[in-house]
Amino acid sequence: MLENYYRELVSFLNAKLGNRQVAEDVVHDAYVRVLERSSDIPIEQPRAFLYRTALNLVIDGHRRNALRQYEPLETLDTEERFCAGSPQASHDQSQRLEMLERALAELPAACRDSFMLRKLEGLTHLQIAERLGISRSLVEKHIVNAMKHCRVRMRAWDVH
Repeated sequence: MLENYYRELVSFLNAKLGNRQVAEDVVHDAYVRVLERSSDIPIEQPRAFLYRTALNLVIDGHRRNALRQYEPLETLDTEERFCAGSPQASHDQSQRLEMLERALAELPAACRDSFMLRKLEGLTHLQIAERLGISRSLVEKHIVNAMKHCRVRMRAWDVH
């Protein structure tokens, strides 16, 4: 049901932000946020909920960027260099990465490739469509389906 709003929301955010790739990233993050939602209460107005989530992400991003502008470069450099964390955190992250790789391996090739080209190589939907020889609409569906699948599988494996 939420997939129906994907293009509409990307167009809306693109008009606001003036950058289609950033708009697509925000929409992807909004979908992930909605899919990760822990509440069992059904969303009464999915379109409004998705828009609100996306706009909140845009606002949060602007706030973060505004705060970062005032931080000295040394602080930013230090933060990035020393964020590795404990050995346990590294182990947990490694396990989660393995689970993600397993979940992606379960997907059909075009779905997995669309997701990987977007998330790892940063290609636009149009570039992915051209590279894979499929429609942009299908690329969008593949990416959303890959995110859903990975979320469901990761949740299932996390419980056990």
